[in-house]
Amino acid sequence: MTHETNGTSTIPARTDAATSVVTRVDPGRPRASRRQWLALAVLMLPVLLVSVDNTVLSFALPAIARDLGPTGAQQLWIIDAYPLVLAALLVAMGSAGDRFGRRRMLLIGSVGFALVSIAAAFAPTAEALIAARAALGFFGAMLMPSTLSLLRTVFADREQRRLAIAIWASGFAAGSALGPIVGGVLLEHFHWGSVFLLAVPVLVPLVVLVPLLIPESRDPAPGPIDVPSILLSFAAMGAVVYGIKHVATEGIDLVGVAAVLAGAALAVWFVRRQLRAATPMLDMRLFRQGSFGGGVLVNLLSVIALVGFLFFVSQHLQLIVGLSPVQAGLALTPGLVAMIAAGLSVVPIARRVHPRVLVPSAVALSAAGYLVIALTAGDGVAGVVLAFVLLGIGIGVAETVSNELILSSAPPAKAGAASAVSETAYELGAVLGTAVLGSILAAWYRTAIELPAELTAGQADAARDTLAGAMALAETLPASVGAELAASAATAFGGGVTVTAFIGMLLMVAAGVIAATTLNEPRGAASE
Repeated sequence: MTHETNGTSTIPARTDAATSVVTRVDPGRPRASRRQWLALAVLMLPVLLVSVDNTVLSFALPAIARDLGPTGAQQLWIIDAYPLVLAALLVAMGSAGDRFGRRRMLLIGSVGFALVSIAAAFAPTAEALIAARAALGFFGAMLMPSTLSLLRTVFADREQRRLAIAIWASGFAAGSALGPIVGGVLLEHFHWGSVFLLAVPVLVPLVVLVPLLIPESRDPAPGPIDVPSILLSFAAMGAVVYGIKHVATEGIDLVGVAAVLAGAALAVWFVRRQLRAATPMLDMRLFRQGSFGGGVLVNLLSVIALVGFLFFVSQHLQLIVGLSPVQAGLALTPGLVAMIAAGLSVVPIARRVHPRVLVPSAVALSAAGYLVIALTAGDGVAGVVLAFVLLGIGIGVAETVSNELILSSAPPAKAGAASAVSETAYELGAVLGTAVLGSILAAWYRTAIELPAELTAGQADAARDTLAGAMALAETLPASVGAELAASAATAFGGGVTVTAFIGMLLMVAAGVIAATTLNEPRGAASE
C-alpha cells in the first residue's frame, strides 16, 4: 500500500503486481454531476466540428478541383493551410487560455470560426480558399486546447476524467464518420461551399450554452506572452512543411533542402528559448516524462497515418472505383464506428492493462490495416473497409490512452499548455499526413503515369498534375484515348497507394515501439 499526497490530504493507492498498474481509490475528489456531463456534451461541439471539417474537405476536394481548378500544390495547401496555422498557434493559444481564461478563448474562437466559415463557403478562387482556411486555423487554435483543458477543470475524479477524455477523443472519430456522410449528401445536392456552412449551426448553441454550464478557469500565476516564441514555432513548422511540399512537387533541390534545414534550426532555437525562460510558454521538461513525450509521439504518428489514409482513400473510392461522395462515406463508416467503439471500450481495460502493453497491441492492428492496403493497392471496396476497421480500432485505443496520459502528466494550472501540446501533435500530424504521405503519392503518380501521345502539352500537364485532373480530362477525350488515359492514371495512382501504405505501416510500427518503451503511469497523476 502506498500513499499520495494532495495538499494536506492523503489518497490511498493500490498496485496490481500482475500488470504494474496503479488503481486509485479517490474518495476525496467530487464525482461529476449531471450538469458537468452536460457540459461535456457542449464541449464536444467544437471537437465534432473540427474533425468534420478535416474529413469533409477531403471528400469535397474533387468538386473543388473541378470548380476552382487548383494545381496539385494548391490542392495540398487547401487541405494543409488550416492544420498548419492551427498547429503553429495551438501552444500559444493554450498559454493564452491559461492566462486570460479558457472559456473566454473558447467563445472568441467559436464566433471567429463561424464567420470565417461563411467566407470560405463562397471563396471565388483557390487562393481565396487557402486564405480562408488559414484564418480558420487561427480561430480553431482557440477552440481545441480550451475544450481539453476545461475537462480537467470539470472532472476532478481521474476515472471519470479518463471516460470524459475517451468521449472527447471519440468525438474526432464521430466527426470523421459524420463528415463523409453529411458532406456527401451536401455535395450531391448543393455547392461544395455548403460543407463549410456546417460550422454555423454547430457553434451557435455552443456560444449560448458555454457561459451557462462551464465556469471560467485560468492559471493563477501565468507567465508573460512570449511573442518571439510564437513566431519561432510558426516559422519552424511553416518552413519544414513548405520544404517537404517543394521537394515533392519540384524534386530535391537547394530550395527544398534549405527550407527543411531552416525549419529544423528554428525548432531547435524554440526549444532552447523555452529551456532558458523562467516562465516558458511550453515547459519542455514535461517531455522528460515518458508518459508525456511518448504520448505526444504516439498521437503524432497515429494521426499522420489516419489523415494520410483518408487523403488517398477518398480519392480512390470516388475517382477510380466510381462511388458517389455518399457511397464513399458509407464505405468508410464501419472503420469510423470501430474507432469510436474502441476509444470508449478501452476505458475499463486501461485500468487493468499497462499502457506499454495496451497501446502497442492496438497500433499493431493499425499496421495490419495498412498492410492490407499495401498488398491489395486498394482494389475493391471490401479491402478498403477491412483495412480502415483495423486502422480505426488501433487509433481509437491509442488516442484515448495517450491523451489521458498527456493531460495527467501536467500540473493542473498548466492544463491549457499541456492540452495544446496534445492538440499540436494531432494537427501537426494532419499537416504531415497530407504533406508527407500526400506528397509522396503525388510524386509517384506524376512519375508513373503514361500519357497518350494524342494529348496536347496543356492536356498532358493537367493529367500529370492530379488524378482528378486526369479523370476530368478523360471524360472530354475520344472514347479510346479517354479510356487509355483513365486506365494509366488509375494504375499510377494505385502504385503510389501501395508505396504510401507501406510507409504508413512503418509509422504504426514506430508508434508501437515508442509506446512499448516510454509509456508509464505519469508522475503528474501521482501528485494529484
